[in-house]
Amino acid sequence: MRVLAVDPGTKRVGIAVSDPTGTIAQPLTTVDAEPYATLAVRLVEIARANEAGRIVVGLPRRMDGSYGPEAKAARELADAVRKESGLPVELADERLTTVAAERSMLEGGARRAKRRATVDRVAAALLLQSHLDRKR
Repeated sequence: MRVLAVDPGTKRVGIAVSDPTGTIAQPLTTVDAEPYATLAVRLVEIARANEAGRIVVGLPRRMDGSYGPEAKAARELADAVRKESGLPVELADERLTTVAAERSMLEGGARRAKRRATVDRVAAALLLQSHLDRKR
């Protein structure tokens, strides 16, 4: 079963999807976070188009493990996606995924414009791969 990962942000939302066996994550796309009122519907459309049977939403935590307003927004998004899709939706710790994605792209020699355009979906792929590895 394919799994779709959502790395929520205030400007952009990174999306990644697994292979049909739920083993390997790959970056998929980035969508605008605004308008927020339609975000859950847009994410569900992407999940359906990619035949996802489950969705993972990144839950931002602070380095000390506490939750801030971003975590509240991620929980609300997860609830909205769950209601809209009827699919199982899980929250997964996404601390440092964007930092790791940025570092990986820097090491690969990606220019700033390329990093800005792809960092969110790469972060979603890192989030998803970590989640898939934990589930195995």
